[in-house]
Amino acid sequence: METRKERRYLIFALVVIAIYLSPLFILQENAHIRVHDNLDSNLAWYKVLARSGELFGGVNGAIPQIINGLLSRNAFGTEYSVIVWLYAIFPTMVAYGFSQALTRVVAFFGMYLLLKKHLLPGERWITLNVAASLAFALTPFWPSGMLSTLGMPLALWAFLNIRNGEGTLKDYLVLTLLPLYSSIVLGFFFFLSAMAVFWLVDLLKGKGWNFRFLFSIAYMSFVYMVVEYRLLYSFLFKGEPNSRDEYFHAELPLWRVARLTLKNYVFGHTHVMTVHTLFILPATLIAIYFVFSKKLWKQEKLFVFLFTLNFVLSLWYAFWFYEGWLPLTKKFHFMDTFNFARYHFLRPLVIYASFALALKIISLQGFSWSKTAKWLAVMQILLLGLFNDEIIYQKKPSVKQFYAEELFQEIKEHIALPQEEYRVASIGIHPAIAQYNGFYTLDTYNNFYPLSYKHEFRKIIEQELAKNKTIRKYFDKWGGRCYIFTAQLGKRYMIKKDSKRHLRDLQLNTDVFKELGGIFIFSALPIDNAEENQLTLEKVFVSKLSAWKIYLYKTM
Repeated sequence: METRKERRYLIFALVVIAIYLSPLFILQENAHIRVHDNLDSNLAWYKVLARSGELFGGVNGAIPQIINGLLSRNAFGTEYSVIVWLYAIFPTMVAYGFSQALTRVVAFFGMYLLLKKHLLPGERWITLNVAASLAFALTPFWPSGMLSTLGMPLALWAFLNIRNGEGTLKDYLVLTLLPLYSSIVLGFFFFLSAMAVFWLVDLLKGKGWNFRFLFSIAYMSFVYMVVEYRLLYSFLFKGEPNSRDEYFHAELPLWRVARLTLKNYVFGHTHVMTVHTLFILPATLIAIYFVFSKKLWKQEKLFVFLFTLNFVLSLWYAFWFYEGWLPLTKKFHFMDTFNFARYHFLRPLVIYASFALALKIISLQGFSWSKTAKWLAVMQILLLGLFNDEIIYQKKPSVKQFYAEELFQEIKEHIALPQEEYRVASIGIHPAIAQYNGFYTLDTYNNFYPLSYKHEFRKIIEQELAKNKTIRKYFDKWGGRCYIFTAQLGKRYMIKKDSKRHLRDLQLNTDVFKELGGIFIFSALPIDNAEENQLTLEKVFVSKLSAWKIYLYKTM
């Protein structure tokens, strides 16, 4: 039964979430949001997909706008994902705001239900439960991951209800709806396999077969298979080799594995940012000290388990890149094409559940320690407030400046040909910008496209790759960014309009570019030796509303 105090705290938490989200709804396209794996990719992909006519395309369908129609429709995910429909129905930033709001509200209530029912029951802990849940909901998660990590507490709440024999229709409703707003490869494969291990441990401990729990795990897995049928098809029916077949991860010596373990444990990872270093990590270390010094192992075995698991997940993440895996990856190719390191995607759930339990342990050590616990919670929430996109990305281009629709409309009008009749590529800016504006591009950012195309595209930049080991390794051993790399710029592809640099000694194979249908290059910098590369400068485009100055080059 919900108490008045609890209701007040819940309303307060929702108000904080609303304030946190407000810049997105107030500023809209003038908002500043994450570029990496967001503006430079997913947000453009959703728009390209909605415009392609291939939203419901067959499993052998393709996206005509990208790499000459060789990009599989399956590379853009399932049409049964709510996020795809948000971007198909609403303008980009309205969809983005709705997605953020949905994810954070579900994350908050999921963690709160989990803590209240299974980890920290009792009215005494309402304040800590709400605080830890609010902190969890404010983490700067990867936007297109949706509820892939932030939905885990809600799923765990439902699974624990079913495991304990208390499962109802609402629990199965949770297990049915979560796959519509999350990804199995970006979180829930690892979560569901962890649940299977959980069930197995119960069985080995003599707790019986618990068919309800086993069925619930199988049921959610089945729902994911239906929703993610395109991914399943691509996995089962491999077809021609794709770019992931040249992804090599096992290359780190043991000392670098140890360093990466510590780095991940202390600072986390960009796709599952937990911002736990300053307050959560000290809180858990203080709590484990009390457990150790006061011999509370038995009473706090759940906290000790989560504390240990948190480190093990960082160790596993780093160890996946250990060079010792190489013989196995050569024998079992799926170990290269599927990223098993992502078990560390369980860490947001583990870290914030540990935080709540740590605050409880600290609170029980006396009045002054109880105040310390509350302050740790408050400071963590305030810190997360400072990680708001509008603050963190203030110096990056706004959404409007990034996609520069007015500028690219000018370019389109200058070219004055139907966009499907010619192909373009970009230098010094992300190809997603051209794609967002309707141009048909030979370059792209996707991790699932034909390997033969990667090899053909490589011929365009072969001489540039030969001059720069960093980009050569980046392209050859991964290749997700199929960009026109230059030795001079390296991995810089956000050259703003105020740059004074010039591209010197550029060596492109323009013949291959033309063979692929390439006619225009959108360069963020002037090319000093354009003529040597069979390029002529058509016009320079600049706009107050754009972050870029575009030098439009045409092949001779």
